[in-house]
Amino acid sequence: MKVAVIGCGTIANAAHIPAYMKNPDAEIKYFCDIIPERAENAVKQYGCGVAVTDYRDVLKDPEVAAVSICTPNNVHPTIAIDAMRAGKHVLCEKPAARTWAEVQEMLNVQRETGMTLNIGVVNRFNDSVRKIKQYIDAGKLGDVYHVYVSFRAHRSIPGLGGAFTTKAIAGGGALIDWGVHYLDIVMYCTGDPKTKTVSGETFCKLGRDIPHYAYTNMWSEITKDENGTYDVDDSITALIRTEGPVITVHGAWAQNIGVKETYIDFMGDKGGIRLDYGGKFTYYSVDENNDLISYQPQFNMSNMFENEINAFIDCIRTGEKLPSHIETVAITARMMQAIYDSAEKHEEIKL
Repeated sequence: MKVAVIGCGTIANAAHIPAYMKNPDAEIKYFCDIIPERAENAVKQYGCGVAVTDYRDVLKDPEVAAVSICTPNNVHPTIAIDAMRAGKHVLCEKPAARTWAEVQEMLNVQRETGMTLNIGVVNRFNDSVRKIKQYIDAGKLGDVYHVYVSFRAHRSIPGLGGAFTTKAIAGGGALIDWGVHYLDIVMYCTGDPKTKTVSGETFCKLGRDIPHYAYTNMWSEITKDENGTYDVDDSITALIRTEGPVITVHGAWAQNIGVKETYIDFMGDKGGIRLDYGGKFTYYSVDENNDLISYQPQFNMSNMFENEINAFIDCIRTGEKLPSHIETVAITARMMQAIYDSAEKHEEIKL
């Protein structure tokens, strides 16, 4: 199957391209980037494909069946919609878009065209996350009534002053960049319950003085711009009521606490689970003797990005609707929009 990678930056080189290269049923025909050197370097590095700068050239090629969109958030909707209307299947990196309205437009076009539109909520292809869902579905936790989400880091604002911290491009900060993964894990594991009410606050504090921002390391530092923009959230808090569990969220790209806390606690009346984000999980309960027990299941962790790409290629052939389909991801997108709306209005949002 001929595919194209649109956007040849960090996530493309770290995840999408290597996964396609390992899939025997996929062949990358195009590397596309508005910076010519990035596309040309990809051709040289991976020894295949053609370098182009305009994604519309890719969409004109009838041989291309599918595209991966690995661009900044602001152009996700435009490229995805154009691709679907050109008859291409789409895997679009997270978040689907900057706003709920943009996500709705993408969803409408997917339904109109019938093309595949999956979003890069890659943790739905993570072995630990899948096992947690199995535990919950099997009743090992009983009634999961509360989930606590923590994605807090000391000073980890990515590419300060660049695309990540410019609201017009990214749509938001810590919530839309990191929080989307954590909330998606919660929704996937608990069966995508309907959201009822959302109350949240966002804070833009530590990164505003760009020249004097202190840090130890910076993701995507190559995009840092001391004369750029910082108008997004570097920390957030929220309380979300659903038809399933209540979800409490505390997240921060940057906080003046030098301890990284990235985990999710699933709390049920029969048992509980703490997932260490990106790693294994621990299960807590009581045995038949009423003794407290805990254990960490041991299993091989496969590469979740390879799982995601493989599932994407397979679903195009079979027509299977994956857990990362836009219809499912739209639930979390609406939830995040409600958090931002609540923070702006300083009041609870009812959905």
